[in-house]
Amino acid sequence: MEEMDAAVTSEVDRGKAAVQQAVTMGSLETLISERNRYIGKAARLRTLQRQLGQLTPDERRRLGGIIQQGLAQLTQAFEQGEQTLERAALEARLLAETVDVTLPVTQHPMGARHPISVLIEQMCDVFIAMGWQVAEGPEAEAEWLNFDALNFSSDHPARFMSDTLFIDPASEHRIMRTHTSPVQMRTLLTNDLPVYVVAPGKVYRADEYDATHLPVFHQLEGLAVDKGLSLADLKGTLDHLAKSMFGAEIVTRLRPHFFPFTEPSAEIDLLCFVCHGQSAEDPSHPCRTCHSEGWIEWGGCGVVNPRVLQAAGVDSSQYSGFAFGMGIDRTVMFRNNASNLRDFVEGDIRFSRELQGVAR
Repeated sequence: MEEMDAAVTSEVDRGKAAVQQAVTMGSLETLISERNRYIGKAARLRTLQRQLGQLTPDERRRLGGIIQQGLAQLTQAFEQGEQTLERAALEARLLAETVDVTLPVTQHPMGARHPISVLIEQMCDVFIAMGWQVAEGPEAEAEWLNFDALNFSSDHPARFMSDTLFIDPASEHRIMRTHTSPVQMRTLLTNDLPVYVVAPGKVYRADEYDATHLPVFHQLEGLAVDKGLSLADLKGTLDHLAKSMFGAEIVTRLRPHFFPFTEPSAEIDLLCFVCHGQSAEDPSHPCRTCHSEGWIEWGGCGVVNPRVLQAAGVDSSQYSGFAFGMGIDRTVMFRNNASNLRDFVEGDIRFSRELQGVAR
């Protein structure tokens, strides 16, 4: 235990020193690199956090608090360092730039709808055509609806503050929803059966801001609860959605996985639409899109866990159901070959126009 305490303290000290060095160098790139090293998913403190399960409850509680404090200190240090560098860069740019106020005013081009908004409507239209309903819910959600009602245990890793954004005060047990699944539970609690709904919307997680991850992104989840539903109905629904989004030639597969709210559970994979799976068999022709695996992960799904139905007051001996969810942002990337998720939030009108120009 003393070794782990010392390791946390040492790592925090090294992280703060790295911030100071990056600020002294005036290098924002170095600061970002060091931030990923010290508080990213592969950081040593994250590794120690994942090892807490091997300790006794008292030790886990004590050391977990120390690690959280260390991560909070490092996060604050990196944010302050980034603000310092950005302020210095802005001041330098303002000093170097001059503006000719006598130049004629140019007319700005008309705007364009964001490709995510367009795709949400298209995906919802697929289900509306099948008789489903579109449901919505609050983004600031009750912890019970986001976790407990969906069969997440009290010590599930997703509840850690390093993954979930809690709203002050924490005693009120309110969070920024980590998925749109709470909408499904709200629907079960308020609507009569059978239920067929899709729930699109924003979700929030403490993820890094990089080319493939955003702390705020969009999901579309579906829920069907009726008598006699099975995994076969789920597969048929997903195949129909995939063909509507990517074309009739698309191929899907279900790969066994685990989710607390479904049993059995699976990951939804799409056959790579660039190499069509050939790169997995021929290493001499690698594929950047699927990383030569032949398949691209699209989302998760499964048969609704009876405990979830029981939490909503549904008789699981009479009713069954299936649920699924996928990232809308990544669906746009797959459809349009966009390479960087950060382009989705930069507000550049040229990006929206380009994607709308190639959208189906």
